Amino acid sequence: MSRGAKRFPTHHGYGDVRVSRYFALYMAQAGWLGLGLYLYFGAFWPSTCTPENVLEVYGCSMMLPESGGWREASLLTWLWATPILILLEISRRFSKGDD
Repeated sequence: MSRGAKRFPTHHGYGDVRVSRYFALYMAQAGWLGLGLYLYFGAFWPSTCTPENVLEVYGCSMMLPESGGWREASLLTWLWATPILILLEISRRFSKGDD
């Protein structure tokens, strides 16, 4: 290593989380939820399935792309990506101590 080179820590991501990172995280989460609301209220649900609660939304979600609109296809993707992202975050939190 040359004399002027900076030394970087070997454990990336274990440092203190600054306020700016929390702000960015919460803004990204608010944006993700806002996107979901925008897609949900703009989507056209098929007449054969009009959901009234969360379980029915997921049950009817497979029929969303039948209309061929981009909002419906995007809502389907958003609906199924959200629980996967949440489960990935939970598994990451619980596996932190295993390293």
